[in-house]
Amino acid sequence: MVEFVCMTCGRTIKKDEMGRRTRCPYCGGKIILKKRPKIVKTVKAI
Repeated sequence: MVEFVCMTCGRTIKKDEMGRRTRCPYCGGKIILKKRPKIVKTVKAI
């Protein structure tokens, strides 16, 4: 399941709720980011 976060109101939006729109269905905000898990990557120096 794909989830997005509205940068205006902070609500989590499921892709099914958005349909083909690119705006938040709750506040009408234009900036919506794909929700990603917080993963810490460790890079080993050579």
